Amino acid sequence: MLWQVDPGSSQPLFEQLAAQVRHGVASGQLVTGERLPSAKELAASLEVNLHTVLRAYQQLRDEGLIELRRGRGAVVIADDPGLVQLEHLADQLLQQARRLGLSIEQTVGILESRK
Repeated sequence: MLWQVDPGSSQPLFEQLAAQVRHGVASGQLVTGERLPSAKELAASLEVNLHTVLRAYQQLRDEGLIELRRGRGAVVIADDPGLVQLEHLADQLLQQARRLGLSIEQTVGILESRK
């Protein structure tokens, strides 16, 4: 997989990297069990800060697309990024609804009104 970032883009670098992994999984370029480059390797090759790559990897881990394994690096664990991303968005929606004091029923009602 060819990794690249556009420092001039309005999209943060870590988001660009995460989007490339999502696209790689969706297109079949990256498959379950495949290892991603180490954060240190990728940061050096792209000439970005190590924490930028780590943030992208952590976001992908939180979305359920990759697993971070000590000593083995990042490994792809999901094969449907669309579903994983939708689940992540649903979690965010529920968290926000709870902060606003909305019930599940009220939240579902909001979604149903958008049909």
